[in-house]
Amino acid sequence: MWKVLAKLRAAFPPQGSLARHLVLRLFPAVIVLVVLDLGATWVMTRKINFDTWLLRDIFWTMIFSQIFLVSIFAWVLISGVRSGLASINRLSHEISQRSVDDLQPLDMAGLPTEVAPLVTHFNDLLLRLDDSMQAQKRFIGHAAHQLRTPLTGLKLESELMLTRNLPDDVRERAERIKFVSDRMIRLGQQLLVLAKADPSARRPQDSFVRMDLCEWVRVSGAEWIPAARAQHIALELIAPDDPVWVDVDALLLEALLSNLIDNALRYGVGASIIKLRVTANPPSLAVEDNGPGIDTDDAARVFEAFYRSPRAGAGGSGLGLAIVREIARAHGAWWNLVSRPEFSGTRITVVFPGPRIGARLTRQEQD
Repeated sequence: MWKVLAKLRAAFPPQGSLARHLVLRLFPAVIVLVVLDLGATWVMTRKINFDTWLLRDIFWTMIFSQIFLVSIFAWVLISGVRSGLASINRLSHEISQRSVDDLQPLDMAGLPTEVAPLVTHFNDLLLRLDDSMQAQKRFIGHAAHQLRTPLTGLKLESELMLTRNLPDDVRERAERIKFVSDRMIRLGQQLLVLAKADPSARRPQDSFVRMDLCEWVRVSGAEWIPAARAQHIALELIAPDDPVWVDVDALLLEALLSNLIDNALRYGVGASIIKLRVTANPPSLAVEDNGPGIDTDDAARVFEAFYRSPRAGAGGSGLGLAIVREIARAHGAWWNLVSRPEFSGTRITVVFPGPRIGARLTRQEQD
């Protein structure tokens, strides 16, 4: 007897398994259904006088009773399976709501033992992938920081050489060295901004402050007036009189606006005006120019890191709009680009979610 009980106990599903949950959920219902079936059979065979019944009546009574019992059993089975799969559905919803930058382990609370090993191995993969990405980002940040000092020294030496009387060929080489040094220093600065804006490496929301977008754009945009005038381009601000409040990281927003204006100055060949447009509902910032615009094929890729159009004449690293994209993501913002023929030039818009300090927001670009 004890051996039989031991075998039955060993055959019973383990604690926390989906099979055990279904057995415990369905077994009482099955017992009730069996009791109801036996009770109905006993009533029909013992308490009902079949002398007055026709075979047709007995047949339909049996059919309807069996349909009723099977319907109840199906309902109990479906509800039991749904309750057993609730934790798996929760896990599926959690995965679908995650952003591409979120590599934190999945929550294993309440998962059946049949699924737990799979999620454990998946979490281990996420941790190793996150470590690899963090190491790569640290390397980029450290390399950019370490290269900045020797490049600054090289730039200074070239500038000192250019202050002296040099042969034409030597001056040309010194100017080339200065140009390359400036470009490498700018690339290093952009890589550092890109690493800072990465939401998977830190939480920019922790340093958010509430500010008036109109006033901030007015002050920060004014710093670009000399550069715009040097290219014979007018810089115009269009903003409402009332404040437009947003929660932002001031340093990251400075980099976002700088890259948008710099991109318009570099690639808006032939443009005569650059407009900085602030709107209140929803809070947004747009930088637009009346230059040649961007081809449709390039418009789909200009936000990719290191992408430069083969038709782009100005020098650049291909990181400007990639930085804009990452900063917008860090702020939970939505962004898009409109160019010809819909718009006479190029307009890049960043729409902020409004004053929500510390909110975990993830929005993606839309067509």
